[in-house]
Amino acid sequence: MASISSLPKIVSQNPHVPAKQLHDHLNNPNVKHRNLSFSGLGFRCSQHASLGETRIVRKSSNQTEVLVDSDTQISDVPLLSCLEAIENLNSNRETQKGKQQFLAMYSSIFGGITTDPAAMVIPIDDHMVHRGHGVFDTAAIMDGFLYELDQHLDRIIRSASLAKIKLPFDRESIRRILIQTVSASKCRKGSLRYWLSVGPGDFQLSPSDCHQPALYAVVIQDQSPFDSKGITVITSSVPIKPPQFATMKSVNYLPNVLSKMEAEEKGAYAAIWLDSDGFIAEGPNMNVAFVTKEKELLMPNFDKILSGCTAKRVLTLAAELVRKGKLRTIEIRNVTVEEGKKADEMMLIGSGVLVRPIVQWDDQVIGVGQEGPVALTLLNLIIEDMKSGPATVRVPVPY
Repeated sequence: MASISSLPKIVSQNPHVPAKQLHDHLNNPNVKHRNLSFSGLGFRCSQHASLGETRIVRKSSNQTEVLVDSDTQISDVPLLSCLEAIENLNSNRETQKGKQQFLAMYSSIFGGITTDPAAMVIPIDDHMVHRGHGVFDTAAIMDGFLYELDQHLDRIIRSASLAKIKLPFDRESIRRILIQTVSASKCRKGSLRYWLSVGPGDFQLSPSDCHQPALYAVVIQDQSPFDSKGITVITSSVPIKPPQFATMKSVNYLPNVLSKMEAEEKGAYAAIWLDSDGFIAEGPNMNVAFVTKEKELLMPNFDKILSGCTAKRVLTLAAELVRKGKLRTIEIRNVTVEEGKKADEMMLIGSGVLVRPIVQWDDQVIGVGQEGPVALTLLNLIIEDMKSGPATVRVPVPY
């Protein structure tokens, strides 16, 4: 059997590696190109000198699956100094700019705030990275105010308790750090996302050698307007998280990601989860609500899903529609799929979308297939609340 050392090296495709280095490697007569077979493991690796290509495949009784297929690999991985690594991080940030800009980060590990995106990193041995032992939350920034900061802060502290994560500071200190991070960013419209972790220490499963919990926060600038266009959703085939984990906002979001990807692969915006009893639960990162033909605003119970801060605020604002006669009642209860698909209106509610009308669920058109008037009114109410709501939901940032 071939030794592990005889395997061809899989190396970085770093754009900073000179082209000449790649050319020299591919034409080096001392480099041996080989075909290796590991029949006991079901793998075969081959290299082709003419193409500089490496292919690792897994063979089964009826098919061959390509695991690695790269034609730009070289054997020499550069050993970088700290300064070179930082320079490469900066270059990588410059070439990968998207709609969101990261304006500031706080880390209790380096004990302060940075506005350099290349320095916005966390230790690889933080158990939040390699074990998912962390929780997070967010707060919108609107016109220089943090929206529902205290409500989200209370939730992350509750999530941390459920995840057995000790707080690195008391609540008031965390609150002050978050506000100061936004102040340093100069951001007036965007969002603040923050994490509590058991902290760095090692790569073991237990956090017993993590000596101190960590707090991280990032200010994200996003000028994209809130979208009121109707969307399509599907029923998720990805299993929903059990209530113990669904009711805390942990970083374990793989089911949520797979659910979202499933929807996108089918041309939909999001996928709707059902709970273990078959009742409607939630979307991948937002709550769901309905308006029945009897003008009842329905929202599923929060006992098996995340208690959405934005959803609860929308329910409070919806009371105005009851007073005006646009809604008859507001109820939080179990909602069946049949009820949901027969509703006049359906909507997603969350800090990322605020209120987003749904016009179709699976093959069922919702209502008349257009954005519903209640959903659009609730969207306007929440935006107005973010801009001029009471002090209980708007915290000024001292820039």
